[in-house]
Amino acid sequence: MTRTKADIVENISKGTGIPVQEVRTIIEAFMEEVKDVFYNNDRLELRGFGVFENRFRKGKIGRNPKTKEVVKIPDRLVPTYKAPRRLKKEIERIGFND
Repeated sequence: MTRTKADIVENISKGTGIPVQEVRTIIEAFMEEVKDVFYNNDRLELRGFGVFENRFRKGKIGRNPKTKEVVKIPDRLVPTYKAPRRLKKEIERIGFND
């Protein structure tokens, strides 16, 4: 099941009693802060939740599968999220819910 930002806002509002519009404003401000971390090539560490940062990807030579044309893929920064060990273990323990 996919959850949207609206679902998260609604759940937080119900759980805290804070009006939906205030929660939406806070969530949007948080998302802007995370974007700023990536734009400024900083690192955001949320203890118990994970780390957001850019990772360097070295350029390489690729190939267009349709035309077989060789394409140079340049060096680039890629936004990443790394979950902490504890969260990974909890998810592993839960397993698949088929």
